[in-house]
Amino acid sequence: MKSGAVYMMANRKNGTIYTGSTSKLVQRVYQHREMVVEGFTKTHGCVRLVWFEVHADLREARLRELQIKRWKRSWKVRMIEEANPDWRDLWFEIQGR
Repeated sequence: MKSGAVYMMANRKNGTIYTGSTSKLVQRVYQHREMVVEGFTKTHGCVRLVWFEVHADLREARLRELQIKRWKRSWKVRMIEEANPDWRDLWFEIQGR
């Protein structure tokens, strides 16, 4: 069983939000931050990790990602602000994971 994480990236406080899941959180966030992969986050400048949740099973993380993607934006904002009211970049907090 491979562990995983679901995460949200944003371009600024109350800005555009991207939700994803991965088995390698640090590596994936680095790719978003450095804009090395074409796609939504590069187009919209979503380089700030504002929320993440670790799961013991990657399949659980992917299911949670799909669940969150179906949510209203206001629900996502509320979840971010409950854990990270200032929308700080959590990149430095995941170093060494």
